[in-house]
Amino acid sequence: MQLTANLSMLFGEMPLAQRLGAARKAGFDAVEIQFPQDSDIAALQAAVAETGLPVVLINVPRGTGDEVGLPALPGREEDFRAAVAQCARQARALGVRKVNVLAGRPPANAAPADCRRALIANLRHAAGVMADIGVKVMVEPVNPHDVPGFFLTGLAPALSVLAEADHPNLFLQFDLYHMAITEPDLCAALAQAGPHIGHVQFADTPGRHEPGTGRIDFAAALAALRATGYADAIAAEYRPDGRTEDGLGWMAGFRKALT
Repeated sequence: MQLTANLSMLFGEMPLAQRLGAARKAGFDAVEIQFPQDSDIAALQAAVAETGLPVVLINVPRGTGDEVGLPALPGREEDFRAAVAQCARQARALGVRKVNVLAGRPPANAAPADCRRALIANLRHAAGVMADIGVKVMVEPVNPHDVPGFFLTGLAPALSVLAEADHPNLFLQFDLYHMAITEPDLCAALAQAGPHIGHVQFADTPGRHEPGTGRIDFAAALAALRATGYADAIAAEYRPDGRTEDGLGWMAGFRKALT
């Protein structure tokens, strides 16, 4: 598996493009970025060329202000399509293999059935657009404690949406942090999700800090992940408890557990 650094969370002490060099020095195999801006692209392209680290994944833009995604918001279809088009341009420019879609936080008065229909239609649209450029689409369930009101929480609802959308270019983004909060048994959840997993992220809980700072049994979780046959990127998406470089002691043991 590729041990990947989420540059939106790690190495925040320096400008975004410079974080690729820091990730390479730290021993990461690849990077991902949550929401790159168009103004970042040229500097990121240069940093990719210099470091040799690929950008594996970016997110479809999440909207404006405190919005956390658009596809489950009825009536925002045109905004979502514009966000997908922007993301596709960025993905081509950066050589990205995957993009992630955040479902969003619908208005309190929105009917859940309408939100689900909008989400499924919008996911199909994104999956089709990205298939045309060879990019896989993820959809990510997020725990409701960190993001109250988020539409897609928990593994079962996410798998239900994937089943109804029924698109060959649509996959699950399985974040060990979020799933450890919403699922009673993380290893069982990995086994259940296995065939649908297209991308994996991790942080410990509580706190969303480095592995080893919380209660997740990462050795068991990684063994369960390997058992699913997943062999792609696994991304460190945590809040460093101090300088990123000072908190990387987990990496050696983590790499050993990946093999």
